[in-house]
Amino acid sequence: MKTSGKSSMLKRVGSRSAYGKRKAGFPGNRRLATTVLLVLTVCFLAAVTIMGYFWQEEAVRTDFSRKNLPPCVLYPFGTDWMGRDMFMRTITGLSFSIRIGLLTAAVSAGIAFFSGLAAVVMGKLVNDLVLLFIDVVMGIPHMLLLILISFACGRGFWGVVAGIAFTHWASLARLIRGEVLQLKQSQYVKIAERLGKSRRYIAFCHLAPNLISQFVTGLILLFPHAILHEASITFLGFGLSPEKPAIGIILAESMKYLAMGKWWIALFPGLFLVVVVLLFHYAGQSVCRLIDPGSVHE
Repeated sequence: MKTSGKSSMLKRVGSRSAYGKRKAGFPGNRRLATTVLLVLTVCFLAAVTIMGYFWQEEAVRTDFSRKNLPPCVLYPFGTDWMGRDMFMRTITGLSFSIRIGLLTAAVSAGIAFFSGLAAVVMGKLVNDLVLLFIDVVMGIPHMLLLILISFACGRGFWGVVAGIAFTHWASLARLIRGEVLQLKQSQYVKIAERLGKSRRYIAFCHLAPNLISQFVTGLILLFPHAILHEASITFLGFGLSPEKPAIGIILAESMKYLAMGKWWIALFPGLFLVVVVLLFHYAGQSVCRLIDPGSVHE
């Protein structure tokens, strides 16, 4: 009887330990799945960007013998009123939007990083100036400020870049400033100050390395906002010139043909724009989960 009782107890302990191992391995499997999906997302976005870059000439080539064709085997997205291939035109427009998004998000994230760091390290005057600029940027309606900056910079490519770059940094700068305020109270920063280290040394050797995760996550999450606002301002006519195969221009031109039943001219570019924005958003959240050590226990 004692032997059977002991064996049953060992079975229960073994089953609990096996369950614990499976449960402990679950976060690792989740992180692996997140990494795989993130790699596939990046590969898809990179493929769209590269293909669109090499299809720029094909995207603007006209052939009136094939105009207004609905989606078919040869033309999966159909053709427009000038016989242009809407598939190549859509991919080229998305590639152009992604490249603008990468440039503007990098500039915005850089402004946010250095302004948030300088606000805490450089003293009260710089802190007040940074907070003033943040309040001004966040106090004005976003699209209105974007249009004003783009129009003041001469519209076109650089006008759009300037408008998006100078209107998307404020929220990330406020987040980084809050992180720096917390890091400044840590013991190793106080010890460095007592040892007579300069502000520049403390900022770039002690504070900046601890802000990399927030910076990278904020940078990636700025991409969808930059792409959407580029398409929006171009759609309204304050952005890129009409000869550029941008998504905003494609959607703006397609509005007049929707009433004629040419639904594919607007559907596929708009749908793929939403897909690209969602993929960038998912990539940002995935990077945040992979960088954050606490995500292992989720």
